[in-house]
Amino acid sequence: MTHRIGFFQRGLLLASAAVTLAAAGGAQAQSTIRIGEINSYKAQPAFLEPYRRGWEMALEEVNAAGGVLGKKLEVVARDDNGNPGDSVRIAEELVARERVALLFGGFLSNTGLALTDYAKQHKVFFLAAEPLTDKIVWQNGNKYTYRLRPSTYMLVASVVKEAVKLKKKRWALVYPNYEYGQSAVASFKALLKQAQPDVEFVAEQATPLGKIDAGPVTQALADARPDAIFNALFAADLGKFVREGNTRGLFEGVEVVSLLTGEPEYLDPLKGEAPVNWIVTGYPWYAINTPEHKKFVEAYRKKFNDYPRNGSLVGYSALMSIAAGIRKAGSVDADKLAAAFSGLKVDTPVAPIVYRAQDHQSTLGAFVGRTGVKDGRGIMTSFTYVDGAALQLPDAEVKKLRPAD
Repeated sequence: MTHRIGFFQRGLLLASAAVTLAAAGGAQAQSTIRIGEINSYKAQPAFLEPYRRGWEMALEEVNAAGGVLGKKLEVVARDDNGNPGDSVRIAEELVARERVALLFGGFLSNTGLALTDYAKQHKVFFLAAEPLTDKIVWQNGNKYTYRLRPSTYMLVASVVKEAVKLKKKRWALVYPNYEYGQSAVASFKALLKQAQPDVEFVAEQATPLGKIDAGPVTQALADARPDAIFNALFAADLGKFVREGNTRGLFEGVEVVSLLTGEPEYLDPLKGEAPVNWIVTGYPWYAINTPEHKKFVEAYRKKFNDYPRNGSLVGYSALMSIAAGIRKAGSVDADKLAAAFSGLKVDTPVAPIVYRAQDHQSTLGAFVGRTGVKDGRGIMTSFTYVDGAALQLPDAEVKKLRPAD
């Protein structure tokens, strides 16, 4: 009898402990706001390792200041292997199992579009931090998706004015053969033709993403004898293209307009082989002297003993945007967050931005300048910051492209 009573008492104690642990777990969950982050860390480390550092620094700053709505933010990050199917599967796991309140991230255009569709179908708020495809805010745009980085169209528009100034007639084109590259070339052709009707496109090389065969590509471009080249390659493909082009003399006497090449992620690995005098978009962190940016650089250096890349800026601004959106919404409810992001104003280290109501695109702009080499490394020179608000289609055109929310 004594043994049976002891067993019963132990059962009560265990049940009581379980209730206590469950209550503690619930209290902990209530004291934090869980945010899901999905990205291609293994596939695109050059950009995404600095990006992770950026949002980690912002997360630390937000929580040190008391969090949001009286709660600390917690980020649950996952790798999607650069695969759209994995992106959706992970999104489902984060929402169902990890109980995240919203999602952010994405790098490649195809994974970004997959997450955009998931957000629409499941009514989950998603901030596309990095994917550049125009479809995220145009054809596939939806109530629950916003985008931080300038779109492909915006980046192209930021360099077309400089391309027109060159007054070159014969243009060659090279780009990665997927959504971003295809859209970049289509926008460049349309905008340049509009400004310079007599322009000719004499060669076009569409290369497999991450698998460029640089020798034949550069030779094909050289054989076309262009006056100028538009390039949308990035990461390892860009490095191979630059080195092979230098070897074959492709760039001698030829102007080059190149998206993304001024970003430290892609320019720094080239070191002294970096191209000279190309017109590029990028992030000249070493020469932006505003108080806000200096503060950002100093804090980043102190935390990581390293300098920021463009990914750092994007990651930091993405997490700060989310914090600002939750504050404005007063909630993590997807519908309330979507409404709060419409017209949301956020201070980033480079400029104040607004998330546009008409297409959910932020007005984060682009630095446009020329490349150079200094002390054995590539840099941007003679650059200007082009406000993203000046790089948009007219609202009437956006309305035609974007479905109603």
